[in-house]
This record gives sequence, C-alpha cells and structure tokens, in this order.
Amino acid sequence: MATIPQPMTTLTQSASAALQLIAALDTGLLTIVGRSLSVSASACLIACAIGLPMGACLGVARFPGRTALLAVLNTFLAVPSVVVGLLVYLLLSRSGPLGFLGWLFSFNAMVLAQALLVLPVVTALTRQVVEDTENIYGEQLQSMGARTLLRSLLLAWDERYALLTVMIASFGRAISEVGAVMVVGGNIDGFTRVMTTAIALETSKGDLPLALGLGLVLLAVVLLLNAVITWVRYWRESSEGSAVAAATLVASA
Repeated sequence: MATIPQPMTTLTQSASAALQLIAALDTGLLTIVGRSLSVSASACLIACAIGLPMGACLGVARFPGRTALLAVLNTFLAVPSVVVGLLVYLLLSRSGPLGFLGWLFSFNAMVLAQALLVLPVVTALTRQVVEDTENIYGEQLQSMGARTLLRSLLLAWDERYALLTVMIASFGRAISEVGAVMVVGGNIDGFTRVMTTAIALETSKGDLPLALGLGLVLLAVVLLLNAVITWVRYWRESSEGSAVAAATLVASA
C-alpha cells in the first residue's frame, strides 16, 4: 500500500517562513525590532539614572517611615503593566496634567510607561544589593567618617558588577512588557508597534510567520541578556577569587 504523504503542519510552515523572514532581514521585522530595542533602552536609561542612586541611598539611610516606604516600593513591583499603562494614559490624555505635551500614542509615551514600570525594579534590587554590603562594611566606613551619602556611593561602586546585572535584568523586563505600551502606544503600524504588541496583533490576525519570527528574535534577545548576566557573575567571581589568592600569597610571603 502506498504511503500517503503527511501535509506540513501549520507550526512547521510558520517556523520555516519565520526563519526565512529573519534570514532575509525583512524590513518590517527589523523596523519593529529596532523600535522595540530603542524604547526599552531609553526607558532603562531613565529608570537606572533615577533608581540606582535612590536605591543606593535607601540601602544605607535609616529614617522614620523607611519600613513603610520599602513596603510601598515592594508593592509597586507587583503592579500589573496595564495599570501602569492606564495611569500614564490618564496623565498624557488631553484632559490630563501632561496632556499639553501631546505624547499620547507616541514613542515618548511608551518610553515613559516602561520607565515607570522598570523604576521600582531597579530601585528595589539596588537597595537590596547595597544594604547587604552595608551590613558588612557599614560600621567600618562610619568609623572612618563616611556619612550616608558617601557610604551609599562607595558601596554602590563596590557592587558595580552586581548593579550591572540589575541594569541588564531591568532591560529584559522592559523589552518583554506588552500591556503598558499597548495602552499608551496604540500599536500603530510604523510608529508605535514594538515586538510584544506586534506578536499579539499578528497572532490575532493569523499572520503566524511574522509573529513567530518576532517571538524568536525576542527569545534570542532575552537569551543574550541572560548569557551576559551569567558571564558578568562568572567574571566577577573569578576576579574576586584572583584578588583573594593574590592577597593570601602576599601575606604568606
């Protein structure tokens, strides 16, 4: 009996077409990827510029109400992205306090939404890193006359490699976000469409090759970020191990 050939599955067809789009450097796909990277990078720069020093100060400073402030900060970590998008939408709408900027459904609106979404993550992680180091070296620095601000700067610099992983992780959080940018950006083709919103739209339209191609690129970006974080941690541990070994050798000489 002759074997009846099995038709290619939708997944296989879509995967093949998606790989062809990537290999051919499809203009539409590259435009969406570039915009997504630009939005997330800009948002992370803003969030890190504010969150890193704020988190470092919170890791060292002790003041009344600090516990309540940290509780609020940790609460913001769990706020859904669509809620952040809604708040930014209300701020930027014509009747909102920032409506005069005319940013709604624009690149700037998406950057603002992602920056507000990532800011609590950067601040909370930085605070934890610096506070852990403060518990070890804080008293020694205090005995040398270092006040709160100076200690926070010194400890943040000492943990700069750990904070670099915080920055990379925040970029991964931003680039994989969909709710906030969908609300404030509007997913306008050629203007505010990014990878996550395009995947959602193209999947609903049935254009699986483009959706899968963007999904593969997004997975590759996240994988690259995790690889960089792993490399930074490995390099830091190797550097610290070499420094300890050198100090031991000098001490025993």
